[in-house]
Amino acid sequence: MNRMTLRALGALTLAAGLASAAQAAGGDLGELQRQPTNWTAITMFGLFVLLTLWITKWAAGRTRSAADFYTAGGGITGFQNGLAIAGDYMSAASFLGISAAVMINGYDGLIYSIGFLVGWPILTFLMAERLRNLGKFTFADVAAYRFKQGPIRAFAASGTLVVVAFYLIAQMVGAGQLIKLLFGLEYWIAVVVVGVLMMVYVLFGGMTATTWVQIIKAALLLGGATFMALMVLAHYGFSPERLFAAAVEVKTLAALNAGKDAVQSGALGQSIMGPGNFIKDPISAISFGMALMFGTAGLPHILMRFFTVPDAREARKSVFWATSWIGYFYILTFIIGFGAIVLVSTNPQFLDTAGALIGGGNMAAVHLADAVGGNVFLGFMSAVAFATILAVVAGLTLSGTSAVSHDIYATLVKDGHATREQEMKVAKITTVVLGIVAVVLGIAFEKQNIAFMVSLAFAVAASANFPVLFMSVLWKGCTTRGAMIGGFAGLISAVGLTVVSPSVWEATLGNPAGSALFPYASPALFSMTIGFVSIWLFSVTDHSERARIDRAGFEAQTVRSETGIGAAAASAH
Repeated sequence: MNRMTLRALGALTLAAGLASAAQAAGGDLGELQRQPTNWTAITMFGLFVLLTLWITKWAAGRTRSAADFYTAGGGITGFQNGLAIAGDYMSAASFLGISAAVMINGYDGLIYSIGFLVGWPILTFLMAERLRNLGKFTFADVAAYRFKQGPIRAFAASGTLVVVAFYLIAQMVGAGQLIKLLFGLEYWIAVVVVGVLMMVYVLFGGMTATTWVQIIKAALLLGGATFMALMVLAHYGFSPERLFAAAVEVKTLAALNAGKDAVQSGALGQSIMGPGNFIKDPISAISFGMALMFGTAGLPHILMRFFTVPDAREARKSVFWATSWIGYFYILTFIIGFGAIVLVSTNPQFLDTAGALIGGGNMAAVHLADAVGGNVFLGFMSAVAFATILAVVAGLTLSGTSAVSHDIYATLVKDGHATREQEMKVAKITTVVLGIVAVVLGIAFEKQNIAFMVSLAFAVAASANFPVLFMSVLWKGCTTRGAMIGGFAGLISAVGLTVVSPSVWEATLGNPAGSALFPYASPALFSMTIGFVSIWLFSVTDHSERARIDRAGFEAQTVRSETGIGAAAASAH
């Protein structure tokens, strides 16, 4: 632990040293113009990293079993878990990505907030209690409860790893841009630093460290975002109407300065208060909304959190508290986004010579922190934003690790007979591999809006994981064959349509504009339908002996999921 901690701290010290050396030499380490090295922000940033490393060291002493590593031994209360879930969910996409989307697109950016939030009633009323009663470590434990273990766990691990990969990209991009802005580093070096710290947290602290880092940073993020929103509103007499009017005026003046006539400029200014800037057509709007709403109930790192509480009652309480904190936070991000329009986009201090935001479009909230609270508050919010990313990345890595070590290695390869030492060794190897993959993908997707990248992860979760979970728990007719083929059909169609959509085919892969084979912003409407229909079709046409066993097991599964009888004994093993 000490050696890894020193390496992580050494990386941060090196980052600071490189930044100051570059500044002293008058050099520029990257293509974007950066602010001068902010030592107040860096000091607070470093203190927060030290605090989280201490939590990791403390948690390492409490991580003695696989249950401790994956689910903190099931000893987290509903309130604590609700705050940790909120911490998991209030990611870089929420804080940095949504506020940036609102700054650019106005009202249309709110689709993220609403879409992310409305998925929670599904979890509250349909999934939370059943998940806690049926599962042990991962959502595959739930999906495979009455089915043949091999095929379902192979699918669940695949779905988990794909969702984790997309989600990790967004977090790594956000973290890389944040450290690049603060330290003046090359973007790729910043991403590598994040990857190293992430691996330290997960390798040594497991779910206990991840949970407590999430709880602390959720409380700090809620406090910081509240202060930021209040300071923005204070500029306009605490009147949202005056804030919105000022934002319309800023956009109108920007259009006039760009050479538009008065009528066009007025229309462009008013457009930020209505839909159409981001989602251009009804099919994209429906598909995008479905991805955000149903994807929540298929996110493996969120589902995994329901196994950290002792019983189903605490699981329900977790969702209640998580929904409360997340809903409040999303109201704040909307105010922060409009605050960035009036206080950041008009301030030369935060713009480069080309008039673009220093550090990239995702840094709107970080610059707003500087505008309303100066260096100290900038340092605080930068540290919290970084901790937000780090905690979410650690949670994602844990869910990916558990998919490989628990679902594939321990259950499939070793047929349930793996020792704790063998399973933990595989878990730690997987953590390192996922860390390297996250760094490589984070570098490749540098220019993407991070909220949009997360929406792609939601689309995959909604198309693959959610249909299998929903049908396996609530439909007696679902069979192993139907769940496996339907799950893979949803997964492959979601990934395939995402790759040939404009956001990846044109923006990331560099193909000509208009050449994308799939024209819509999100594949969920199509790929989710494919997933559900395939599960139904291949289940009703399945007349095998295995299908008879699958259907016969539904009653026992229902009793367990509704009452929790036997759940405590299963969790103890």
